[in-house]
Amino acid sequence: MGEDTIAAIATGAGEGGIGIVRLSGAGALAVAERVFRPRRGLPLGRRRSHTVTYGWVQTPAGERVDEALALVMRAPHSYTGEDVVELQCHGGQLAVRRVLEQTLQAGARLAEPGEFTRRAFLNGRLDLSQAEAVVDLIRAKTDRAMAAAVAHLGGSLREAIGAIRARLLEMMAHVEADIDFPELELEVQTREEIAAGCDEALAAVDRLLGGARAGRILREGLRVVLAGRPNVGKSSLLNRLVRENRAIVTAVPGTTRDVIAEWVELGGVPVQLSDTAGIRDTDDPVEQIGVERTREALRQAHLVLVVVDCAAGLVPEDREWIRELPATASRIGVANKIDLNPAFPLSELAESLGGAPVVAVSAEQGTGIPALEAEIARHAGALDAGEELLVNARQAEAIGRAAAHLREAREALAQGVGVELVSIDLRAAWMALGEVTGETADDDLLDQIFSRFCIGK
Repeated sequence: MGEDTIAAIATGAGEGGIGIVRLSGAGALAVAERVFRPRRGLPLGRRRSHTVTYGWVQTPAGERVDEALALVMRAPHSYTGEDVVELQCHGGQLAVRRVLEQTLQAGARLAEPGEFTRRAFLNGRLDLSQAEAVVDLIRAKTDRAMAAAVAHLGGSLREAIGAIRARLLEMMAHVEADIDFPELELEVQTREEIAAGCDEALAAVDRLLGGARAGRILREGLRVVLAGRPNVGKSSLLNRLVRENRAIVTAVPGTTRDVIAEWVELGGVPVQLSDTAGIRDTDDPVEQIGVERTREALRQAHLVLVVVDCAAGLVPEDREWIRELPATASRIGVANKIDLNPAFPLSELAESLGGAPVVAVSAEQGTGIPALEAEIARHAGALDAGEELLVNARQAEAIGRAAAHLREAREALAQGVGVELVSIDLRAAWMALGEVTGETADDDLLDQIFSRFCIGK
C-alpha cells in the first residue's frame, strides 16, 4: 500500500471558500511538481518541509486549471508519516475535481476510504484507538462528543490499555519463570501474584467497559421515542422540545401516521427525538402501518417518553399499551396538559411505570419543559467527556473478551489449576486488549475499521 502515491479530495462535498487535494507517498512531491507551477522561486521538490508556495495548477500543455497554494510536509513529519503535499485551490466542486484529475494523470492513484489514516497507523503516527478517534472527531454532534474524541486522539485510551497490558506481561513473565525453572519453587509466590494481578486488571477493564454505554450515547445519540394514545400531545411536545413546528398538530386524533425524528442537544448529549403514531386499534390501513412503526421504534429506543393526557386522566387504554412496552427501554412519564388538570395524580402514572420518574408539562404553554429536558439529560448519565473510558462498540467487544479470559484465569487459580494453563488465558486477554490499539489486529479487522472512513481521510 505505502509504495503508491495516493490522492483524494480532503474537503467536504459542495461549494466552499477552499478545496484541498491531498497527496501522500514517496512520489507525492514528484507528482505535485508535474501539476503545480510556483509563481516564482524553487520547484516544490526543493522546498523545505512545512512551507507554503503560491502558484497555479496546470495541465501538461500549460493550461491553467486553478490558482492554488501548495503545502509541503516531508516524511516523517506529516499526518501519514510519508511525504505529503496539499494543493489548496478554490472550493467549487468542478475546480477541486479538475485539480484531482491532474494529480491522477500525473501518476497518483485515487485513495481508498481511510487510506491516509491507515498509512498513519501503519507508519506508527497513530495507534488504532487514535485512528478511530479521527472518525469520532469528524462525526461529533456535540461539544462533549468532540472533547471525548480529542481525548482519544491524544492517546488517553492507548495509555489506559497499555498499562493493563504491561501488568499482564509482568504476570506472564512470572508464569514463564515458574515453568522454565521449577527447581526454584516459585509457584506459591507466582499464584498469589497472578491472582492479585488478575483482580487488578479486571478492575481496570471493568472501568473501561463502564464507559461503553456513555461512549455509544455520545457518538450515536440517545434514541428517545415519544409514545402514547392519539391526541395526547406528542407532536406538540416534539415541537416544543426542538423549538420549531416540525410536526403537524391538529385536534383530529391520528394525525401523525409515521415516525418523525429530530436531533436536539440536551446537557451536551445528542438526542434523537421521535414522534410516533398514536397507539390504538384502528381499521385504517395507513394508520395501522404507523402504529406498527411506532412499536418498532419502541423496540429500538433507549428511552421512552410515556405521554398521557392529564385532562382525560390515566385511562385503561394507557395502562394497556404501557404494559406492552419493551423491557429494554427506560421510561419517563410525561403528564401533558397539566394546565387543564392541575390535580392530576402524578403518583398514579409513576406507579403504572414501575416507579419511573414523572414530569408534569404543558406542551401548549411550555410549562415543565426545562424539567423534562433535565430529566432526559440526567437519564443519559453523568458523562465526563474528558475521560479515556468512553470506548466504542468494537473496543468494548475486545475489552469484554479480555475480561472473560481474566475471570477464567482467576477461577482456574482458585481451583488449583496449573499456572501453565492459566497462562493461556492471560495471553488471550493480552491479545484481546492489543486489538484495541492495533498491536494484535489482523488485516481483516483493519479493513473493516478503515472502510468506515471517508475518501480523503
